[in-house]
Amino acid sequence: MSNNSKLEFVALDISSKGYSSRILDAEIHLDVMGLVDTIKDNNQASSQDRAKAMIFLRHHLDEGLKMQYLTIKDPLILEDVTEHAKLEKTHSTFPASSMLLQQYREMGFKKYSELLSHLIVEQHNDRLMKNHESYESGNYHQRERGHGSDRGSGHKINYNHDGHLAQKND
Repeated sequence: MSNNSKLEFVALDISSKGYSSRILDAEIHLDVMGLVDTIKDNNQASSQDRAKAMIFLRHHLDEGLKMQYLTIKDPLILEDVTEHAKLEKTHSTFPASSMLLQQYREMGFKKYSELLSHLIVEQHNDRLMKNHESYESGNYHQRERGHGSDRGSGHKINYNHDGHLAQKND
């Protein structure tokens, strides 16, 4: 198979974005091809079936990943990713001199999901702070109680004399 032929799903790129989804796609396709056992622990798959699975999986890898896994002949190795490997892959996205990298390593996450949850919470908090700072600096339209306010959506929002949203009668 050449890279010019049609892919059954998007090839896994070197950044590993969408890894879980692509692994599921690969597993489903291997199942349809009768080769899903080649990626299971303690499998008894023939060397011919392993070779077929490797050809299929390598066809769906980014060129950089193909070079990284050049000597791998067992499809199970391509599918079996440890928590440590996922953590290291995530850490590798930070510049080596980054203080954040050192901080995350010192936090001692043992599971990728824990690190990911922490990163998502930090990202959310950063967005909240930026929104708050924008609001405080007057970048948002201020509404006066008892008057309409245009939030940029092309719709007028009307408030009652007590500051509550008025019913819209269309």
